[in-house]
Amino acid sequence: MKGPSIFLFAGEASGDLHGEKLIQNLRREIPSVRIFGVGGPKMRFAGLECIMPMEKFQVMGFVDVFFALPKLFRQFFRLRDEILKENPDIILLIDYPGFNLAMAKSLFKRSFPGKICQYICPSVWAWGKKRIPKMEKILDLLFVTFPFEKELFDPKKLQVEYVGHPLIQQTESDKAPPIDVDPKYRVLALFPGSRHKELLRNFPSQIRVCKKLLDEHPDLFLVVSVAVAPFSLLLDQMMRREGFLSKDRIMFVSSAQNRALMKRANFAIAKSGTCNLELALYGVPTIVTYAIDPLDLFIARNLLRIRLPHYCIVNIIAKKRIFPELYGPNFTQEALYDHAKKFLSSDQSLEECREKCREIGKILEKKQPEEEISSILKSLLDERPIQNLH
Repeated sequence: MKGPSIFLFAGEASGDLHGEKLIQNLRREIPSVRIFGVGGPKMRFAGLECIMPMEKFQVMGFVDVFFALPKLFRQFFRLRDEILKENPDIILLIDYPGFNLAMAKSLFKRSFPGKICQYICPSVWAWGKKRIPKMEKILDLLFVTFPFEKELFDPKKLQVEYVGHPLIQQTESDKAPPIDVDPKYRVLALFPGSRHKELLRNFPSQIRVCKKLLDEHPDLFLVVSVAVAPFSLLLDQMMRREGFLSKDRIMFVSSAQNRALMKRANFAIAKSGTCNLELALYGVPTIVTYAIDPLDLFIARNLLRIRLPHYCIVNIIAKKRIFPELYGPNFTQEALYDHAKKFLSSDQSLEECREKCREIGKILEKKQPEEEISSILKSLLDERPIQNLH
């Protein structure tokens, strides 16, 4: 019998980080396992036998995905055929739901004999609830990172394991000192996004408001998180166009220093995303923004019919507003400025928000996701040869 094998797929940076830690745990738990698939630089460095780089799959927005479809289709079928040829014992698909669920369905239809697993649940609680019965049919195992997600599925149809959220472990084990900014300043942390188009859509309005706040508050210091080095020049050019001619009370830091920045920040302005949850876990009052392309907004409203009481993941977990959220047409410079002024002028507002942030840590159990997943996958491999249970 051939040695144990696991196929991993990560299509974006957050998945690459999860995959890296999972590979490290699997190597310790099952030294003989072959781990191959699609991943980014972190997974490749951790020992992934890479058959296609993750960078080939990175697109964002409904419109961008549409234009990238021909390339994605070619990569999809090449990957599926490679999986069927190699016939791994387990497939673990990380996040990237549109592509991954299509892959799971295609493999299911071709009677793939191994276990098909998904790590990180698609946002079926937000939109696409019709995917729930499809997922129950085509998946063998679903690993979720939020407790409320487990309740969405029928346990008789799909095994769902809540493994905890990786950010809990990361924030609790973080021993790094905060960034060095003179204590006389209050720090406004700005997280404009990790993708080029996110920056173009969010940063101009964000930075205009920040400039106004700096002009009005001499004790305010702005620190901008730069996701990748090439963005530094772009952000600098955009700031100059908005009248930032001096670097006084302004600092750029790399995303590698995000946690150090969060430890020092008095409050933040952040593009909607995973960093919102991280900011909550560090107790940083945050205003969440998300500028949406008009066509994407039309699709979300009229075709996908997305209607939620909250859109920021922090507010969704808490089932109430903790962070002010400005999405789509609600994201205006006036609205952002008003929320920022409230934080700047009221210590009580800041403390109330920090107190609510502490609730998030209590809702999310203290688990170590990669260890939980590795243990379950090891149990599955111990049961080889795996029979197709679909």
